[in-house]
Amino acid sequence: MKKIILALTILLSSTVAIAQTDDIGALVTDRPDATESPNIVSKGFLQIETGGFYTESGEDSFKTKETVYNTTLLRYGLLDNLELRLGIDYLTTEFEANGERVGERLNGTSPLLLGAKIAIAEENGWMPKIAILGHLSLPFSAASDYKPENTGLDFRFSFDHTLTDKSGIAYNLGAKLDAGNPELAYIYTLAYGYDLSSRIGVYAELYGDFPEDTKANHNWDAGFTYLANDDLQFDLTLGSGITDGQNLLLSAGLSYRIRNNK
Repeated sequence: MKKIILALTILLSSTVAIAQTDDIGALVTDRPDATESPNIVSKGFLQIETGGFYTESGEDSFKTKETVYNTTLLRYGLLDNLELRLGIDYLTTEFEANGERVGERLNGTSPLLLGAKIAIAEENGWMPKIAILGHLSLPFSAASDYKPENTGLDFRFSFDHTLTDKSGIAYNLGAKLDAGNPELAYIYTLAYGYDLSSRIGVYAELYGDFPEDTKANHNWDAGFTYLANDDLQFDLTLGSGITDGQNLLLSAGLSYRIRNNK
């Protein structure tokens, strides 16, 4: 799964997609964005959202490069207003000083994410669609290179507004405690999406966090989605930091919905 603070993004055909499918509804995904959608996976359906990304951060004198080869989020609709969520990454991390690699390369799985999303309200006039979601990050499930001492957690409220039949905005507000850093941080996202066609969407997003004792972090990203069919979507993302920190984000992936035919 995407890191909770790495990517706070929206996909047009995800959170604000207008593309029509059938009476089941449009495919709505939570990747590769950090702006989580308030939409719930239909009861009895399983949604697989997977892909990879590359990030680079730091100064020329010292950089951290991280490649996530497989970031996967499983979303299962348990009830009409409740979905269960399970996520994990397989990644490598390298460190460079003045262009030369230093130290050992880290690799393995990140802590398992276990969570849920609950629908609160449907959109009604000026009132947005609302959901609340949260996750636990379980240290015992991680590879030794990425095993933190503490359990991480996050929660956020997710909001969605339709602007026109082709556009919308979505935003998240919440807080997190990273497993490797006990400092509480308040998180936000704000994203705009636009339908170029019934299949292709574009989006742009601002996201970041406000740690209690250190400086704030702000980032942006943008990209597009392609809806191959009613249950399969591809995505591409490019992003970077506004404040010091993340220099580059590249992401690509797909989402697939498995329907309950009962």
